[in-house]
Amino acid sequence: MQKLLAGASVAGAVFVMAVPAQAAKLAISCGAVGQELALCKEGVDAWAKKTGNEVDVISTPNSSTERLAVYQQMLAAGSSDVDIYQIDVIWPGILGNHFVDLNKYMGDEAKEHFQPIIANNTVDGRLVAMPWFTDAGVLYYRKDLLEKYGEKVPETWAQLTQTAQKIEEGERKDGNDKMWGYVFQGRAYEGLTCNALEWVASYGGGTIVEPNGDISINNDKAKEALTTAAGWIGTIAPDGVLGYDEEGARGVFQSGNSVFMRNWPYAWALANSADSPVKGKVGVAPLPKGGEDGQSAATLGGWQLSVSKYSKNPELAADLVKYLTSYDEQKRRAIEGAYNPTIAALYKDKDVLAANPFFGDLYETFTHAVPRPSTATGTKYNKVSSDFWDAVHTTLSGVQTADQALSGLERQLKRTKRSGW
Repeated sequence: MQKLLAGASVAGAVFVMAVPAQAAKLAISCGAVGQELALCKEGVDAWAKKTGNEVDVISTPNSSTERLAVYQQMLAAGSSDVDIYQIDVIWPGILGNHFVDLNKYMGDEAKEHFQPIIANNTVDGRLVAMPWFTDAGVLYYRKDLLEKYGEKVPETWAQLTQTAQKIEEGERKDGNDKMWGYVFQGRAYEGLTCNALEWVASYGGGTIVEPNGDISINNDKAKEALTTAAGWIGTIAPDGVLGYDEEGARGVFQSGNSVFMRNWPYAWALANSADSPVKGKVGVAPLPKGGEDGQSAATLGGWQLSVSKYSKNPELAADLVKYLTSYDEQKRRAIEGAYNPTIAALYKDKDVLAANPFFGDLYETFTHAVPRPSTATGTKYNKVSSDFWDAVHTTLSGVQTADQALSGLERQLKRTKRSGW
């Protein structure tokens, strides 16, 4: 399994009670971004103590692109080493054939979750994954710095650019030569697809490939969006942002060296942790619009739990999934780690809202996020996304203009479409 995991680390969830002779041992893959791994282990430990079973918690690569490659390798081999897989919201159509139908184990519970996500996780009538937490891109900002410079939370990308530049220059004059205006996920990976889709959609430039399969990305609005973003590099965003993932961006913002940051909700709890230099100074708002006639667009993210059809204990694995995706466990994760629940009732829970005040204000953002075109492109989504993020990256780095990059991307996507999606 070490060979298949290609460097992923393995940590056993410690079980302190005596294990009955008939107890089973399961393995679950969990992400390690922010507090993910710790919260996963805590939930798993609670279930293990309750049921008298053992569970190994496997930490997989933070990059969703790298994690998918690991999963595909293991599942293609029919490996039984992992019973439960944490999968991205865009993977049910890619990996669904390798997972059991959870309808027979938790069909009633599924009714409590956001139905668009349940629909997303249903492939050919089979519920191949249960929602664990949902995500949408949000804008983090320094409340204290906006107040200091008499600025408001930006509503458009042009306003963000102007405000970021003003505060960056002011703070550098005051002695912080490390200050930047804006950080985001600019590395050439799935995270850049999420960021760039938000830019394009906010300008009214479509969603790369439309739900009916039409390729829409090569248009003037999309070019305007990418040209705007390219103008940030080296001005309000460091050149190094072209290598940032979620944690890279968070590291700069949380250290106090950026005015704005695009990230997922998980960063809220960490930004307000006891040892955070920006604790109490951070606000969260919807991402800016492309212009006065544009719209705020947040890419739909989130992670699900699936049971491998190669598991030797599928019923027990399904019981663990049922526990981890339950109301009480999602509430705990929301309070401790700011992970967005997929159960609607939790957005009215007083304890959850006390820990995450913006959950209520941004409810519409979370429930109306823009999906990536994984449904329209099916098993070809990975190719479509990688071609998109490569085109965006070449634009941001100044290798090509937005017009050149998107014209080339359109040709690539047409070739991919001809082979069927």
